[in-house]
Order: sequence, then structure tokens, then C-alpha cells
Amino acid sequence: MANLFFENSTRTRFSFEVAAKRLGANVLNFDTESSSLAKGETLQDTLKTFDALGIDIGIIRHSDDHYIESLKDKFHFSVINAGAGKFEHPSQSLLDLYTMKEEFGDLNNLTITICGDISHSRVAKSNINALSMFKTKIILTGPTELMPNKNSLSSNCEILPPDEAFAKSDVIMLLRVQHERHALYDLDIDSYNRLYGLNNDRIKLLKPNAIIMHPGPFNRDVEITSELVEHKQSRIFKQKENGVYTRMAILEWMVHE
Repeated sequence: MANLFFENSTRTRFSFEVAAKRLGANVLNFDTESSSLAKGETLQDTLKTFDALGIDIGIIRHSDDHYIESLKDKFHFSVINAGAGKFEHPSQSLLDLYTMKEEFGDLNNLTITICGDISHSRVAKSNINALSMFKTKIILTGPTELMPNKNSLSSNCEILPPDEAFAKSDVIMLLRVQHERHALYDLDIDSYNRLYGLNNDRIKLLKPNAIIMHPGPFNRDVEITSELVEHKQSRIFKQKENGVYTRMAILEWMVHE
């Protein structure tokens, strides 16, 4: 198995590595900065090299929305999407859904608020698509500039102000502002947390059994105040743990498919 990450990653890359090693796989870790890409080799030729080396699975992250999709049936190895630009992040969505199911026993009839940079988040898009397969209600909230067009929303989605959204929800999924994908939003840390983030005032609005989630990386005191990261209702680090189990399942499924 090769971790082929053409964009920075900590959680996803090492989660897949731990998952693969627990299953007994041999893992190759690719580093763009020390690779032949720095010498002018094309990305396609880099992938052909790994194909010639005989890898079985290539776990690929790329900044382009559709590059990973374009690789289908071009190589002998199977491809896992570990994050495609601002388009999708399927393994993160699966671990998020597993975390919710572990907590509530069933995904149906849950209300999930996704708060933050919705327009540029692959996590948001994957979760909205996946949760739409269940009887869930999805609330989107955050800065107006970072919300999707209302006309593009699925029937189970609506946009609400943060206070109203947080009070209604079983799950609060916080997202960071993705400055690397756009320059649309001028972030002021203090006002962002006060207007849109989870803080000591806003957490009082949550249901007693509601859970707090964040795919990471999270910015303390921006989308969530530092002391709430490990609050009793937070499942942020539980998500990281569940990422290993979920990715083990993905790898095992691919090997036996």
C-alpha cells in the first residue's frame, strides 16, 4: 500500500498507515518535497512508477477536485480517495457517520448542524451526500460568504443562524475556514468565534446529549474555544480513533472485493 499525498495531511495519512499496519500490510509513504516531482517528473509518471513497483492500493490526496476521479481504470492498483480538493472526502464521512451511530445507535431522525466554511469543505459535501441517504435533517450555518447557494441545497438541508441551529441539533460539526482554497473571507479570530464558533456562551444552548465533532485540523479559539475541545460532549478525538477502525474496514473490503 502506498500513501500518495500530494497535499498536506496528518490525521488521514497516519490513520491509513496505522490501519494498514494493523492489517499486516506493507506501507510506502510518499513525500512530494523529496520526490522526483521536484526534479520535473510528472504526476502521471510518478503514479506509473508505483504501479510498476507493484503496489496493490494507492491512497491518494490531491488538491484538484476531480484528479483522483480521472485515475479510474488507468493503473493496476486500486485507488482510495483520501481527499479531493474541495469536492469530497469519503473516508472522513464514513468515520463521522460511524461516530454518530456509535453515539446514538441509529442515524435516522438525527439533526446535524455543520458550521463553518461549507462552500469549500470536502468534508461538508461528503457528509451532506451521505446523510441524505438517511432520515436526517441537516442544518448549515456560518458566514454568509461561505454558505452554498440556497437553490443548490437538498430537500433535507436548510440554512439557519448559529444559535438557532445549535439549540436544535443532536450533532454539532464544526469546520475551519479553508484559506488555502479561497481568499473570500477575511477572518477576524475574535469576532468569528463570537459570531459563529462554539464558546462558553453558545455551548449552553446545546441539548444535554448533543455531541461536538470536528474533522480537524481545528483552530483553538476560532471555531471552538480551547477549553471546549475536550469537553464531556466533545467527540473530536474519538473521531480520530474511529478513523483507524473505519479505514481498516475500507482496506479490508477493497482487498476482498
